Amino acid sequence: MAQKIDQDVARFKSIVRGKVKKELRKFVSTGELIGKKGKDLISIPIPRIDTPRFVHSDEQAGGVGEGGGDSGQPVGPGEGGSKAGNLPGEHLMEVELSFEDLAQMLGEELELPRIVPKGQEDLESRSHKYTGIAQVGPESLRHFKRTYRRALKRQLMMGTYDPRQPLVIPTHEDRVYRTWKEVQHPKARALIVYILDVSGSMGAEQKEIVRLESFWIDTWIRSQYQGVEVRYIIHDAVAREVDRETFFHTRESGGTIISSAYKLLINMIEENYPVENWNIYPFQFSDGDNWSGNDTDECMKLLADKIFSFSNVFCYGQVESEYGSGQFLKDLEERFPSDEKLLTSKIPNRDAILESIKEFLGKGK
Repeated sequence: MAQKIDQDVARFKSIVRGKVKKELRKFVSTGELIGKKGKDLISIPIPRIDTPRFVHSDEQAGGVGEGGGDSGQPVGPGEGGSKAGNLPGEHLMEVELSFEDLAQMLGEELELPRIVPKGQEDLESRSHKYTGIAQVGPESLRHFKRTYRRALKRQLMMGTYDPRQPLVIPTHEDRVYRTWKEVQHPKARALIVYILDVSGSMGAEQKEIVRLESFWIDTWIRSQYQGVEVRYIIHDAVAREVDRETFFHTRESGGTIISSAYKLLINMIEENYPVENWNIYPFQFSDGDNWSGNDTDECMKLLADKIFSFSNVFCYGQVESEYGSGQFLKDLEERFPSDEKLLTSKIPNRDAILESIKEFLGKGK
């Protein structure tokens, strides 16, 4: 019975996973999931799943095919001919998936390769592994099977074991206990830094697109590393570090000086994150406006001399805005036409989020 229940649960989970994966593109472009995420699980609404099953009628009528009746007459206790209703027939249910499941589905949908961490791995993750047996130890670690085996051997050697009455009573000398040692596991670290232009030309819809895309980027990168930190930088003419809530809900009205954000990023890395121990992923989102050509030249120099050297990849996403010129993307592609450290993406609307994620994460770096 237990095995049958496990099979049914596995089948149900497989059906749910298929339903979610089928609708994944819709979920990516809506904020519904972000509002329903918990610490380890995320709630996803899907159409209710009814599995076919036999039911017994309460009426004690004859079996199938017994009794009178005319061709076309409805079968069953009702008389048929029910009137049309005015309510929707589809019902929704909420299922919970882990972020690991969600990341796996995203990877399968976009055919994302696993990320290969760069640099050294820190020996930080520790666990206890039971590796041996000792004569002393706490009762919670007593090895019952070996204890009774030792007791059986002792009784056989002493001639006190009676196969007609197979009673084995361990003594204190028979008891053995599991022993453990501390095992260190290599743990690669990753840092995600989001940089957002919050000048007057970036509207609410552009920021919502960034919020949605960053959620899925987080989900995938966290599935690739055991230790992930996320930090946020916003800028107009001046850059500052903020928390996540401020990052997505700040609106400024000033101009745009992108180099201020790059300089803050460089200081952040140099002061807190040794390059040999961290896999660093800066993601910049903007509508492509910058204050002047001189500042753009400075940005290109900062990228080439500093930022590319400590980044696994540098990702620039240009969110289209009716007020933005889009010039900065053209400048990047002209200055770095074939640099593998630079990944760029145009994001005209929410429907383009999934393709943008693939452009950023599809290299497996």
